[in-house]
Amino acid sequence: MGILEEAHNLRVVGEGKRGVIVLAHGFGTDQSVWKHLVPHLVADYRVVLFDTMGAGPTNPDYFDFTRYATLEGYALDLLAILQELGVQSCIYVGHSVSAVIGALASISRPDLFTKLVLLSASPRYLNDVDYYGGFEQYELDELFEAMRSNYKAWCSGFAPLCVGGDMESVAVQEFSRTLFNIRPDIALSVAQTIFQSDVRSLLPLVSVPCHIVQSTKDLAVPVVVSEYLHKHLGCDSIVEVMPSEGHLPQLSSPDIVIPVLLRHIQHDIAI
Repeated sequence: MGILEEAHNLRVVGEGKRGVIVLAHGFGTDQSVWKHLVPHLVADYRVVLFDTMGAGPTNPDYFDFTRYATLEGYALDLLAILQELGVQSCIYVGHSVSAVIGALASISRPDLFTKLVLLSASPRYLNDVDYYGGFEQYELDELFEAMRSNYKAWCSGFAPLCVGGDMESVAVQEFSRTLFNIRPDIALSVAQTIFQSDVRSLLPLVSVPCHIVQSTKDLAVPVVVSEYLHKHLGCDSIVEVMPSEGHLPQLSSPDIVIPVLLRHIQHDIAI
């Protein structure tokens, strides 16, 4: 196993008759977040799974605080993974920050992507003039301070808010587990990179067709953000807003989100 495979816990499953699908998880989770989706894909696709750098299962010694101070560092990782595996074309499914990471990677190498499925994606989390991202700066400062002062307590409070449920639910417990597995200083650094990012100016450069999938109630991403993406991406795009709650609908509402994702993966449909 090479360093890249080891660092990202690369895993490839499935037959690959219909091509390659890359599944990329968001902040606080790892590749296990796709456990409800993968069984529906392996008969037809070669499925690539990996952990983004800093996720709980990754070796913290590989985390470079300078490289991952911007989302470009993660986009370079994604391109390196595709090169390592010899992937020449793929359907990319990215959740949360990994949706944006995939979009950034596609700007420099559009030939590698036939379609981007963007689940709970946001180009900017901070509110701005004529833009509603969902957060004011003081709210993010309070979030970062809570993470810094008592990470375990913050995880316990953030998990049910993010997933949409109480601590007794399986989905919240699963997210709590993967969130708590991240080393606290790395979690804080990653959160700051994500929540302070702004890639709105790059959206017109995305040329790969995008399928934007959004929950009706998402703590981190207001529904209007999906319409903003649709309007400003430089590619053909469609939007589907699902009647689901939480920022991780693939965990909290798999019975709703999995059929939606499969439809967008397998077909170019008009919503």
